[in-house]
Amino acid sequence: MQDTFIKAYPKLLQPSVAVAGLWLAHGDEPLLSQWLIDALRPHWRAQNYAIKRIELISVKSWQEVLSELGSQSLFDDASAVIVTGNHKPDKAVITELERFAVEAQAGTHGHSVLWLTPKQDKRSQSSKWFAPFAQYGNIIDCNLYNEQQRQQLLQIQAQKFGLRLSQEAWQLLMSHTEHHLLSAYQTLWRLSYLFAPQLVANDSTSENSATDNSTEQSNSFSQPVNNVALDIADLQAALVSDAQFSVFDLSDAMLAGNSTQVAKIMFQLKSTDEPTTLVLWAISKDMRQIIQLMDGQDPQALGIWRSKQGLYQQACRRQSKQQTSEWPALLYRCDQAIKGLIRQPAWELLLQAALELAGKRLFAMR
Repeated sequence: MQDTFIKAYPKLLQPSVAVAGLWLAHGDEPLLSQWLIDALRPHWRAQNYAIKRIELISVKSWQEVLSELGSQSLFDDASAVIVTGNHKPDKAVITELERFAVEAQAGTHGHSVLWLTPKQDKRSQSSKWFAPFAQYGNIIDCNLYNEQQRQQLLQIQAQKFGLRLSQEAWQLLMSHTEHHLLSAYQTLWRLSYLFAPQLVANDSTSENSATDNSTEQSNSFSQPVNNVALDIADLQAALVSDAQFSVFDLSDAMLAGNSTQVAKIMFQLKSTDEPTTLVLWAISKDMRQIIQLMDGQDPQALGIWRSKQGLYQQACRRQSKQQTSEWPALLYRCDQAIKGLIRQPAWELLLQAALELAGKRLFAMR
């Protein structure tokens, strides 16, 4: 099955979805990839899946994916493996993935693989590695092609936050955020704490107090019953000052090599409680694209806007292959810190990664 995100996402929010088999999500909107994971996670948990992430460091990393799918835990019914990275599987792995997908369709096993990749053009979609996903799996195009799709997705998120905006308020929101999906989503997130704090608090409490899979699944798909209506006057009074920074400003500063501005933006993002996951997305996206550019890939094929290609080329000239080869390990440590798996503060590691991209190394990589 091949579908666009705007069509697939509402279906995944339903209480019952078959998740076994191959899933491929391709696109250059990291927020959509995260929303996809968030939509699938309740289904995985409800079906007692062990959830694991694997970063493709090289083609050989696919053996780790296959090994994980071949292992069986005593405590979990199946595995859900989230794969990131753009290293294509070789012929042997393609054969194994095809067999895996066919067996999933037949009900032989319940394992699930979700591979998150950058946007794939028509030529890539005709490649052999794409075939198992196209013939036996689920492919989701995580790209937005018009303003209507962007607003449709944001309306779904607004409803989940307990908000209902008038048409005039939507127009102001999109204009204020310059039609950036992430910036608009962050604004909705802040508005929910201003206008619907009780709904947010109740939702958080119910998720934290879930004691079994069925309760967690029910809470994950529930929507606020009484949405708070906002008109243009409410939005005008609540919009964040333009003097504040966003992760888009952070991206521009990192690519330009302005380490002083990077530090300033990071400290402001921390002081305003910007979600650490969103900051990590911005840093990791730029790092991945720099690595791909240094490997000789075409910036247009990577979905880099023409207006920003000069900044990316400038960033590439500041780096060496040795330096960029250490980035995946640093990003992994950031992810671990955000999840509380290591004791080092997440914001400290995020600042280190942001400055590293800007060309300012704080510490020797370990």
